[in-house]
Amino acid sequence: MMSEQFDQMLPTIFLGLMALSIFIYAILDGYDLGVGILMPMDNEDYRDKMIASIGPFWDANETWLVLAIGILLIAFPNAHSYIFGNLYLPSAFLLIGLIMRGVAFDFRAKVATQYKNNWDKVFKFGSLLVTLMQGYMLGMYVMGFESSWQTVVFSLLSAVGVSAAYMLIGSAWLVYKSEGELRVQAAFWGKISGYVFVAGMLTISVTNLIFKPEVADRWLSVTGLFLMLILLFLSFTIFMVIDYHFKQITDRSPVKRDYSAFLLTALLYLIVAIGYAFSYFPYVVPGHLLASESITSTESLRVIFYGVAVVLPLIILYTAFSYWVFRGKSTDLNYD
Repeated sequence: MMSEQFDQMLPTIFLGLMALSIFIYAILDGYDLGVGILMPMDNEDYRDKMIASIGPFWDANETWLVLAIGILLIAFPNAHSYIFGNLYLPSAFLLIGLIMRGVAFDFRAKVATQYKNNWDKVFKFGSLLVTLMQGYMLGMYVMGFESSWQTVVFSLLSAVGVSAAYMLIGSAWLVYKSEGELRVQAAFWGKISGYVFVAGMLTISVTNLIFKPEVADRWLSVTGLFLMLILLFLSFTIFMVIDYHFKQITDRSPVKRDYSAFLLTALLYLIVAIGYAFSYFPYVVPGHLLASESITSTESLRVIFYGVAVVLPLIILYTAFSYWVFRGKSTDLNYD
């Protein structure tokens, strides 16, 4: 009996594991993508310090994206084919952006000094390309890959919103990891990107309710309205605290709680994730494929589950260990 109940829960378990992987990826790789976008081309010292702040982490952060896509492929093969069959072009540009980032990160440390600025531009452009493609793909996914101008507009808004969200958490990361003028500049970037992020999320949410009646029905129910009020109150409160924290940062302000904005931004991400989950659960492809409809064989999932049960804690442990080892302010970058 317990085995049958477990088998029935497998689609939900793997959908939850995939959502968890995407959520952690959005936080961890989100900040280093945001740092890449924010790199000022007129200040090499800032760029070196910004690269130093993400140097020990940025490559490993992409592990969570690999894990999420792996779960999608193995647990929901029909959904994997459906999603990437509709997103093959933005996926290609996403991969190009990731390659540009990886190549530029290594080459900027090896080329002659006069060419380093060019590779910094490649890293910045690659970071922006990745965030825009991720946002566009998210918009298309949420709208069920419909062929309409509304879907395209929504996806473009999503691209801007995701990029702003990454810039916000990237700014918060820089406040945590940097000192002096860069720390103050990062706080300024955080204030601007925060307002763009909130405006984008509000616009996307309203647009989604207008063009997706099934989503509107969920949120306009008694439970949905109650949850909406709670999430709006929490989001507004957290955002105001983040904004207040950024405004208090000066050259002379203490650095004791510089991690606060980063943690609060991650909490803001969590609220957005809860909103998405309420809107579309238990669909693995909104409006098209339920998790239970696109799941692979139960026997295979049992084996995969035991593998994930071993691998996932190990990934979490080595990620936590690396962040513990490199905690605190980053040191100046030196290629000598």
